[in-house]
Amino acid sequence: MGDSTVTPLEGRDQAVPQPVTAGSRPRRLARLRTPRRPRLWFEILLVGVSYWTYSLVRNAVPEQRAEALRNTDWIWRVEHHLGLAFEESVNHAVNSLTWLIVGMNYYYATLHFIVTLTVLVWLYRSHPGRYAATRLVLFATTGVALVGYYLYPLAPPRLMPGGDFVDTVMVHQTWGSMASGDLKHMSNQYAAMPSMHIGWSLWCGLTIFALASVPWVRVLGLLYPAATLVVIVATANHFWLDAVGGVVCLAFGFTVARVWYGALPYSLPRPAPPKRRGRPLLPTKA
Repeated sequence: MGDSTVTPLEGRDQAVPQPVTAGSRPRRLARLRTPRRPRLWFEILLVGVSYWTYSLVRNAVPEQRAEALRNTDWIWRVEHHLGLAFEESVNHAVNSLTWLIVGMNYYYATLHFIVTLTVLVWLYRSHPGRYAATRLVLFATTGVALVGYYLYPLAPPRLMPGGDFVDTVMVHQTWGSMASGDLKHMSNQYAAMPSMHIGWSLWCGLTIFALASVPWVRVLGLLYPAATLVVIVATANHFWLDAVGGVVCLAFGFTVARVWYGALPYSLPRPAPPKRRGRPLLPTKA
């Protein structure tokens, strides 16, 4: 009977839990990569700090005027070589319609922020399981754009020497660009490539098209980046090749999210998985 009640030393050794330092690392990484319900206070803080950092870094990039103007001249020559240098014609045509160009100036100044924040709030409320991954796309897109501003300074068409572009904000005395008029000293004049107006608007448009359930809302999602392209060209704030740069940055953002989460954001589950209470149990050996 004594033999049946005494636990052998070997059995006790086998029952001692093994160190979990190495094993907990993959599990910790897996938890970070698992979509979860976002916390409101954290998201407000994160978005606020991230935009402040973006603005600070963007405006801290040295305004390399000579190089920026050389790059502008090169972009303009490339577009002429391709037969697609249409920005000046669009700029002049729209500028002749005062009501339209004034509306575009305000569109350029405001919707860039309003629509992006609205889509983030909508994702937070209606698609919590997809929120973090989709937000990562936006953040990665913006982060790589900052690298572009530093490596490739570019003046907008309205600042191109020898060009005949109209600075629509100056001519119509509207508040439509952080790089024109009284606000020009608050923003880097030579950070036109890539266009984050296109990067952010296309992020919004694709998100709305992929996740909205109302057909006409999905159509509006696709029209938004198209309208933004017309606006940035008509107001002489960007070349169409700047828009291509914005698309490339967005593709990078989607790639980062795909690698991190193992799936595209829109294919993740809509609801976030329920939170577990306490630490997950470690697997036991048989």
